[in-house]
Amino acid sequence: MLVRIPNVLTIEQVAECRRILDLADWTDGRATAGHQSIRVKDNEQLTETDPTARRLGDIILTALERHPLFVSAALPLKVVPPLFNRYRGGQTYGSHIDGAVRPVVGTPHRVRTDLSATLFLTAPEDYDGGELVVEDLFGAQRVKLPAGDLVLYPGSSLHRVEPVTRGTRVSSFFWIQSMIRDNEQRRILFEMDGAIQQLTHSAPDQAPVVTLTNLYHNLLRQWADT
Repeated sequence: MLVRIPNVLTIEQVAECRRILDLADWTDGRATAGHQSIRVKDNEQLTETDPTARRLGDIILTALERHPLFVSAALPLKVVPPLFNRYRGGQTYGSHIDGAVRPVVGTPHRVRTDLSATLFLTAPEDYDGGELVVEDLFGAQRVKLPAGDLVLYPGSSLHRVEPVTRGTRVSSFFWIQSMIRDNEQRRILFEMDGAIQQLTHSAPDQAPVVTLTNLYHNLLRQWADT
Protein backbone atom coordinates (compact mmCIF):
# COMPACT_ATOMS: atom_id res chain seq x y z
CA MET A 1 0.00 0.00 0.00
CA LEU A 2 1.38 3.36 -1.07
CA VAL A 3 -0.38 6.40 0.42
CA ARG A 4 0.11 10.09 -0.32
CA ILE A 5 -0.29 12.29 2.76
CA PRO A 6 -0.92 15.88 1.59
CA ASN A 7 -0.11 19.08 3.45
CA VAL A 8 1.94 17.62 6.28
CA LEU A 9 3.77 20.95 6.43
CA THR A 10 2.36 24.34 5.50
CA ILE A 11 3.93 26.54 2.83
CA GLU A 12 5.40 28.67 5.60
CA GLN A 13 6.87 25.65 7.40
CA VAL A 14 8.42 24.35 4.18
CA ALA A 15 10.00 27.75 3.49
CA GLU A 16 11.43 27.90 7.02
CA CYS A 17 12.81 24.36 6.75
CA ARG A 18 14.46 25.15 3.44
CA ARG A 19 15.97 28.37 4.77
CA ILE A 20 17.54 26.47 7.65
CA LEU A 21 18.62 23.50 5.53
CA ASP A 22 20.31 25.74 2.95
CA LEU A 23 22.69 26.80 5.72
CA ALA A 24 23.17 23.33 7.19
CA ASP A 25 26.35 21.24 7.28
CA TRP A 26 25.73 18.54 4.67
CA THR A 27 27.91 15.42 4.55
CA ASP A 28 28.41 12.49 2.16
CA GLY A 29 25.34 10.26 2.44
CA ARG A 30 27.41 7.13 1.88
CA ALA A 31 28.70 7.45 5.44
CA THR A 32 25.43 5.93 6.69
CA ALA A 33 24.94 3.36 3.91
CA GLY A 34 25.05 -0.39 4.48
CA HIS A 35 27.52 -2.67 2.73
CA GLN A 36 25.18 -3.16 -0.24
CA SER A 37 23.59 0.29 -0.44
CA ILE A 38 26.94 2.08 -0.45
CA ARG A 39 27.49 0.86 -4.01
CA VAL A 40 24.38 2.64 -5.32
CA LYS A 41 24.06 5.63 -2.98
CA ASP A 42 25.19 9.09 -4.05
CA ASN A 43 23.64 11.96 -2.12
CA GLU A 44 24.20 14.30 0.83
CA GLN A 45 22.69 14.02 4.30
CA LEU A 46 22.62 15.68 7.66
CA THR A 47 24.08 13.47 10.35
CA GLU A 48 21.63 11.89 12.78
CA THR A 49 23.06 13.92 15.66
CA ASP A 50 22.99 17.25 13.80
CA PRO A 51 21.04 19.80 15.92
CA THR A 52 19.38 21.11 12.76
CA ALA A 53 18.04 17.65 11.94
CA ARG A 54 16.74 17.23 15.47
CA ARG A 55 15.05 20.65 15.44
CA LEU A 56 13.34 20.22 12.09
CA GLY A 57 12.53 16.59 12.84
CA ASP A 58 10.54 17.67 15.88
CA ILE A 59 8.50 20.03 13.68
CA ILE A 60 7.69 17.18 11.32
CA LEU A 61 6.76 14.74 14.09
CA THR A 62 4.47 17.29 15.70
CA ALA A 63 2.74 17.87 12.36
CA LEU A 64 2.30 14.13 11.80
CA GLU A 65 0.72 13.63 15.22
CA ARG A 66 -2.01 16.05 14.15
CA HIS A 67 -2.55 14.59 10.68
CA PRO A 68 -5.47 12.11 10.76
CA LEU A 69 -4.65 10.52 7.40
CA PHE A 70 -1.10 9.69 8.51
CA VAL A 71 -2.34 8.20 11.78
CA SER A 72 -4.98 6.16 9.96
CA ALA A 73 -2.57 4.82 7.34
CA ALA A 74 0.43 4.18 9.57
CA LEU A 75 -1.11 3.39 12.97
CA PRO A 76 2.30 4.38 14.36
CA LEU A 77 3.86 2.81 17.43
CA LYS A 78 7.44 4.11 17.06
CA VAL A 79 9.01 6.58 14.64
CA VAL A 80 12.69 6.98 13.84
CA PRO A 81 13.61 10.68 14.20
CA PRO A 82 13.41 12.23 10.71
CA LEU A 83 16.59 12.51 8.66
CA PHE A 84 17.30 14.82 5.72
CA ASN A 85 18.93 14.30 2.34
CA ARG A 86 19.83 16.35 -0.73
CA TYR A 87 20.38 15.41 -4.38
CA ARG A 88 21.88 17.62 -7.09
CA GLY A 89 24.27 17.49 -10.04
CA GLY A 90 23.20 14.02 -11.21
CA GLN A 91 23.18 12.45 -7.75
CA THR A 92 21.01 9.38 -7.35
CA TYR A 93 20.25 6.40 -5.11
CA GLY A 94 19.97 3.11 -6.95
CA SER A 95 17.58 0.28 -6.19
CA HIS A 96 17.80 -0.89 -2.58
CA ILE A 97 15.75 -2.11 0.38
CA ASP A 98 15.92 -0.40 3.76
CA GLY A 99 17.25 -2.33 6.74
CA ALA A 100 14.58 -4.22 8.68
CA VAL A 101 15.50 -2.66 12.04
CA ARG A 102 16.91 0.80 12.69
CA PRO A 103 18.63 1.95 15.87
CA VAL A 104 17.67 5.30 17.36
CA VAL A 105 21.04 6.99 17.75
CA GLY A 106 21.91 7.91 21.33
CA THR A 107 19.33 5.56 22.82
CA PRO A 108 19.02 1.79 23.41
CA HIS A 109 15.86 1.70 21.29
CA ARG A 110 15.33 -0.13 18.01
CA VAL A 111 12.55 0.43 15.48
CA ARG A 112 11.21 -2.20 13.08
CA THR A 113 10.84 -0.49 9.69
CA ASP A 114 7.32 -1.54 8.74
CA LEU A 115 6.84 1.67 6.77
CA SER A 116 9.15 4.09 4.97
CA ALA A 117 8.27 7.76 4.53
CA THR A 118 9.60 10.56 2.32
CA LEU A 119 8.51 14.15 2.93
CA PHE A 120 9.22 16.37 -0.08
CA LEU A 121 10.67 19.81 0.70
CA THR A 122 11.28 21.04 -2.85
CA ALA A 123 8.58 22.00 -5.36
CA PRO A 124 8.59 19.51 -8.27
CA GLU A 125 9.01 22.27 -10.86
CA ASP A 126 12.28 23.34 -9.22
CA TYR A 127 14.20 20.22 -10.24
CA ASP A 128 14.31 17.61 -13.00
CA GLY A 129 14.50 13.91 -12.22
CA GLY A 130 14.60 12.87 -8.59
CA GLU A 131 11.47 10.73 -8.72
CA LEU A 132 11.11 8.18 -5.95
CA VAL A 133 10.35 4.87 -7.67
CA VAL A 134 8.73 2.27 -5.41
CA GLU A 135 8.30 -1.33 -6.55
CA ASP A 136 6.04 -3.76 -4.71
CA LEU A 137 2.98 -5.96 -5.23
CA PHE A 138 1.13 -2.87 -6.48
CA GLY A 139 3.69 -2.49 -9.30
CA ALA A 140 6.28 0.24 -9.85
CA GLN A 141 5.08 3.73 -8.95
CA ARG A 142 6.95 6.98 -9.61
CA VAL A 143 6.43 9.60 -6.92
CA LYS A 144 7.25 13.31 -7.13
CA LEU A 145 5.04 15.34 -4.81
CA PRO A 146 4.51 19.01 -3.98
CA ALA A 147 6.64 20.44 -1.20
CA GLY A 148 5.05 19.63 2.16
CA ASP A 149 3.48 16.35 0.98
CA LEU A 150 4.59 12.93 2.20
CA VAL A 151 4.48 9.46 0.69
CA LEU A 152 4.15 6.37 2.88
CA TYR A 153 5.03 2.91 1.55
CA PRO A 154 6.02 -0.55 2.86
CA GLY A 155 9.54 -0.72 4.25
CA SER A 156 9.97 -4.04 2.45
CA SER A 157 9.64 -2.36 -0.97
CA LEU A 158 12.49 -2.15 -3.44
CA HIS A 159 12.93 1.56 -4.23
CA ARG A 160 15.26 4.11 -5.77
CA VAL A 161 15.71 7.83 -6.41
CA GLU A 162 16.25 8.80 -10.04
CA PRO A 163 19.20 11.11 -10.89
CA VAL A 164 18.55 14.81 -10.31
CA THR A 165 19.66 16.48 -13.55
CA ARG A 166 18.59 20.07 -12.77
CA GLY A 167 18.15 21.95 -9.53
CA THR A 168 18.23 20.45 -6.05
CA ARG A 169 15.92 17.91 -4.41
CA VAL A 170 15.68 18.22 -0.62
CA SER A 171 13.56 15.91 1.49
CA SER A 172 13.13 14.30 4.87
CA PHE A 173 12.96 10.55 5.27
CA PHE A 174 12.25 8.23 8.16
CA TRP A 175 10.73 4.91 9.21
CA ILE A 176 7.73 3.87 11.24
CA GLN A 177 7.05 0.79 13.32
CA SER A 178 3.31 0.31 13.11
CA MET A 179 1.06 -1.19 15.74
CA ILE A 180 0.02 -3.50 12.87
CA ARG A 181 3.01 -5.49 11.61
CA ASP A 182 1.23 -7.07 8.62
CA ASN A 183 0.82 -4.89 5.52
CA GLU A 184 -2.45 -6.52 4.45
CA GLN A 185 -4.03 -6.14 7.87
CA ARG A 186 -2.93 -2.49 7.93
CA ARG A 187 -4.48 -1.94 4.49
CA ILE A 188 -7.79 -3.47 5.62
CA LEU A 189 -7.93 -1.23 8.68
CA PHE A 190 -7.03 1.85 6.62
CA GLU A 191 -9.78 1.21 4.06
CA MET A 192 -12.29 0.40 6.78
CA ASP A 193 -11.45 3.61 8.63
CA GLY A 194 -11.90 5.58 5.41
CA ALA A 195 -15.33 4.03 4.85
CA ILE A 196 -16.34 4.83 8.44
CA GLN A 197 -15.29 8.46 7.98
CA GLN A 198 -17.33 8.76 4.78
CA LEU A 199 -20.42 7.24 6.40
CA THR A 200 -19.99 9.45 9.45
CA HIS A 201 -20.22 12.54 7.25
CA SER A 202 -23.09 11.33 5.06
CA ALA A 203 -25.21 9.30 7.50
CA PRO A 204 -23.91 9.79 11.04
CA ASP A 205 -27.01 8.39 12.74
CA GLN A 206 -27.18 5.14 10.77
CA ALA A 207 -26.67 1.87 12.66
CA PRO A 208 -24.03 0.59 10.18
CA VAL A 209 -21.68 3.35 11.31
CA VAL A 210 -21.69 2.01 14.84
CA THR A 211 -21.36 -1.57 13.61
CA LEU A 212 -18.40 -0.79 11.36
CA THR A 213 -16.71 1.24 14.09
CA ASN A 214 -17.13 -1.68 16.49
CA LEU A 215 -15.63 -4.09 13.93
CA TYR A 216 -12.71 -1.74 13.27
CA HIS A 217 -11.76 -1.49 16.91
CA ASN A 218 -12.19 -5.20 17.52
CA LEU A 219 -9.83 -5.97 14.63
CA LEU A 220 -7.39 -3.36 15.88
CA ARG A 221 -7.56 -4.85 19.36
CA GLN A 222 -6.91 -8.33 17.94
CA TRP A 223 -4.03 -7.40 15.60
CA ALA A 224 -2.22 -4.57 17.37
CA ASP A 225 1.16 -4.75 19.07
CA THR A 226 1.56 -2.09 21.74
